[in-house]
Amino acid sequence: MQVSVEHGEGLERRMTVGLEPEQVEERIEKRLRDFARTARIPGFRPGKVPLKVLRRRFHRQFASEVFGALLQPSYEQAIAQEELHPVGLPNIEADIDVAAGHYAFTAQFEVLPQFELATLAGQSLPVPHTKVEEADVEALIQHLREQHKTFETREGPAQLGDRLILSFAGTYQGEPFANGSADRMPLELGSERMIPGFESGLIGIQAGEQRTLDLRFPATYPKEDLRDQPVSFAVTVHEVSEPRLPPVDEEFAKNFGIEDGDLARFRQDVRANMERELRQRIAARIKKQAMDLLLETNVIPVPQVLLKQEIASLKNQMLERLQGHKKPQFELPDSLFENEAQRRVALGLILAEVVRVNNIQVDPQRVREAVEDLASSYEDPKQVVDYYYGNREQLASVEALTLENQVVDWVKTQVEVKEVATTFQEIAQSSPS
Repeated sequence: MQVSVEHGEGLERRMTVGLEPEQVEERIEKRLRDFARTARIPGFRPGKVPLKVLRRRFHRQFASEVFGALLQPSYEQAIAQEELHPVGLPNIEADIDVAAGHYAFTAQFEVLPQFELATLAGQSLPVPHTKVEEADVEALIQHLREQHKTFETREGPAQLGDRLILSFAGTYQGEPFANGSADRMPLELGSERMIPGFESGLIGIQAGEQRTLDLRFPATYPKEDLRDQPVSFAVTVHEVSEPRLPPVDEEFAKNFGIEDGDLARFRQDVRANMERELRQRIAARIKKQAMDLLLETNVIPVPQVLLKQEIASLKNQMLERLQGHKKPQFELPDSLFENEAQRRVALGLILAEVVRVNNIQVDPQRVREAVEDLASSYEDPKQVVDYYYGNREQLASVEALTLENQVVDWVKTQVEVKEVATTFQEIAQSSPS
């Protein structure tokens, strides 16, 4: 078998494979002889048709069939011989001339990039260091109270934080505009639901009072024709209510799953949840920084076939998230997902190389700990653990994440780890990556 490989653009390869004519002809001859035992052709008894007659009538057909049967194993043998690592399915073109005994094909495909991992020597990795303080627990409980507040009608001027029941009608250039009015709409002052100046312009208003607000649409307003344009709102307030926070008592604790209302256990649960969230967010931040470092130090080309597959995957994920919402009336462009897809594909190739070179094996104990950590927030943790270990696909996803975390641990052994003092609030308010 003769094999030659041409390099195309980037990771593209064009491989030409020529099969040995003797090998093909030998198989054709065997097919003819096997066929001759039962062949039925007018003018000849069954099984008594001369081979030369069969060759004349069926040689081309059998040659095509034999070539087709040899194609896949020949392709696999050729890429193994040339030590190539194709990505995706090849585009194969046959090159056959039966009369001349020529049997060949070309296969076009992309290959995985071959690269040597860059050293991480001299690099550093900042690691956040903090813990949940009692003040953090109290702040979160206060936040929970805010989420469960009620409003009580009162007399007097409206203040920041009060809720108004109001009606308004907006006009632009003296004319009403779409979605510019509402009737008996609740609005909490300070919620920033309305355009700048609307809510602050109602501070001090009382129930039954009317007020005109002359404002301007922001430059980022969704409707282009109204951006940075003057607008007037005629507002009538029907009711002013002030917020009432629930006391931290047994009833409050019961709202969060503490059946007996034990406040000490409630605070313990709040702290435990905060500590779990803190661990997860710190781990996520360290992981992102480690992955960024691997990407920065290993700049590699990515196969376009993998890039296109990842773009399609990201696009489908977005469309799934939009289920139940109004879907876009236009095709989402690939460019919207290209950067993230490029990052994911490159990172996947780099991680695979780190795992291969360092022979990193997924740690079953760490997988178990990860599953138990996931299950700990459910009412019946054992049922969740059993579900994961009874579902190979779900468990595989945890194993993949565990392997990534083991790569992060490897990165930490290659760099200088620098502890950075921070606070729970700073970690909690950062984007979880």
